[in-house]
Amino acid sequence: MKATLIDTHCHLDAFGDNQAEILRAALASGVGSLVIPSVECGNFATVHKICEQHSNCFPAYGIHPMYTDSATPEDLTVLRDYLQVRRPVAIGEIGLDFFVENQYVAKQEYFFVEQLKLAREFDLPVLLHTRRATDTVLKHLRQIRVKGGIAHAFSGSRVQAEEFIKLGFKLGFGGAMTYDRATRIRDLAATLPMTSIVLETDAPDIPPAFIVRGTPNKPEYMARIAQTLAELRGITLETVALATTENALHALPKLTARH
Repeated sequence: MKATLIDTHCHLDAFGDNQAEILRAALASGVGSLVIPSVECGNFATVHKICEQHSNCFPAYGIHPMYTDSATPEDLTVLRDYLQVRRPVAIGEIGLDFFVENQYVAKQEYFFVEQLKLAREFDLPVLLHTRRATDTVLKHLRQIRVKGGIAHAFSGSRVQAEEFIKLGFKLGFGGAMTYDRATRIRDLAATLPMTSIVLETDAPDIPPAFIVRGTPNKPEYMARIAQTLAELRGITLETVALATTENALHALPKLTARH
């Protein structure tokens, strides 16, 4: 494969002391660039350091919905400082997560709305977390228009996919697409406009079907994930790499493709 791939969602900081080894394996496998989203104020500095040390890594700063239970309004001030000084490619990972019923729904929505306002103010795209909350996420996006971005780990309906596309978003497909039983996701990956799709691993999460159960996902698996998309669409791996790279650069204009 001549064209390189972009992993638009990789939590490289979660690999601790193995970060450099994980990154080397990813680059050797054909990944040219990786977007490293943060999840809370406490890991902004770690994400920044990784991206300063490795030119193939690009930061996004944001407060993940599952971390809003411990977040404070002061964290938004810290986020603003990072957006002003650190020049991220996006705000993320932000959004809503209604998978587990809890008492923090209002707090999740507060932090999501405030971060959308920052995205609008700084003219930055967003990396969206939408688990079991897609319609509510879309509602807020219609009310607070932002530059677009990526609906990460998309698993919604075709109608919801089309709504994200209308709002200027790309849809992230990764390990879930590799499971035969994931018929809806695979159908969407096969039939949505190619211009709307980007690839991701969400490493170390959402492991693909082809690795040992219980082991972490890694960005080096991008090529095999991309091959799944190529097979679903009946096109070549290089075509997938070229198209999804172009889409990622369109969604995240501050991102640079590395070769």
